[in-house]
Amino acid sequence: MSWIVFYKLLAIFIVVAIGWFVGRMRWLGEATAGGSGGDPAKVLSAAAFYIFVPALLFRTTARVDFATLPWLTLMGFFIPVLGLMVLVYALQRRRGAGRAGAAVPSVQAITAVFGNTLQVGVPLAAGVFGEAGLAIHITVVSLHALCILTLLTALVELDLARERAAGQGQQSLGEILLSTARNTVIHPVVLPVLAGLSWNALGLRLPAVLDEVLQLLGTAVVPLCLTLIGMSLAYYGWPKNWRAVLGPVAAKLLLLPALVLLIAHWGLGLSGLPLGVIVMMGALPVGSNALIFSQRYRCMESETTAAIVLSTVLFAGTAPLWLGALALLHG
Repeated sequence: MSWIVFYKLLAIFIVVAIGWFVGRMRWLGEATAGGSGGDPAKVLSAAAFYIFVPALLFRTTARVDFATLPWLTLMGFFIPVLGLMVLVYALQRRRGAGRAGAAVPSVQAITAVFGNTLQVGVPLAAGVFGEAGLAIHITVVSLHALCILTLLTALVELDLARERAAGQGQQSLGEILLSTARNTVIHPVVLPVLAGLSWNALGLRLPAVLDEVLQLLGTAVVPLCLTLIGMSLAYYGWPKNWRAVLGPVAAKLLLLPALVLLIAHWGLGLSGLPLGVIVMMGALPVGSNALIFSQRYRCMESETTAAIVLSTVLFAGTAPLWLGALALLHG
């Protein structure tokens, strides 16, 4: 890896360490019982989930130019990503993970596929593939959260609706589906995506002031999420169940990029720069949105935090392996 990527990884760990120190010193207050009330980590997570992430998603979807998207490259990335996500979710459901909490399968699924496309991915793409590679990377990023978070939100809300139906007595399938649809659409992730897509479809341009406001709010996502990772470590500690951490980390760093390489190259015929960009995008460590998702549903916060930190550390060793494999593939 280039020194630019190394410095970015170092900067990430420093910001996470700052968040950990603030949480350790309890400068923002003590964690309350059950993570309710004024729990600082929950408050920061809620701010990200209800203010900053929606602003980022709306601005991205409202501005994306669907007519110029490289659809074959996008298919090479999203077919394996969404396929692995659904597979992990289904396996967790089959193994009964949902009995430990309705959101467990979805949290495990997002941890296994959601990459750190901004803090790590942007400097990696720019440093390794240059301006042309960065352009491809940014194009895929524009649909990354939209596809993954929207589908997982629908799945987790369906599981939560089933759980509520089981607790309240028998409900019809129609009532469960209606509850799922309502909670999926009226949601801080899906609603801004739908609003942005509608704005885009109408051919409207964002007013300059609104665009500036959304950009300011969106830029807060990265530092807030990195600080939140450190604070979560301080408040919740390391997990007791490391199996729930190692599995998603291995899937993210090893299995996902292998699937992207297999499907994109041998399945769809991609090669060269587009193939390299999406394989390395698949190889990125777990992104901080996985933690925001887990905290939204109060499920596996410590495991998700540990997966983000561990995968970021291990990425320094796995990234050169995938870069080497791409170099061998192209002679």
